[in-house]
Amino acid sequence: MAFQKGDSVVLHDKHSDYDGEVGEVTQVAETMFGDENYTISFEDGKEHGVPEDSLEAADEGSDEDEADAEAE
Repeated sequence: MAFQKGDSVVLHDKHSDYDGEVGEVTQVAETMFGDENYTISFEDGKEHGVPEDSLEAADEGSDEDEADAEAE
């Protein structure tokens, strides 16, 4: 599944500080091999050069659910 700028995604990379976190695609870049790499923006930073297989689409309400849980 290809992602577009503005999509909410969950990063799955055990070597990343943002593993399991929801972020937003801020840039899509094509490699010289035709693959797409993504820049993902999180609340406290960015992760660059993320391959598509390390991402999954985030649930539409996940950000709102987390905000509601924190407010309570």
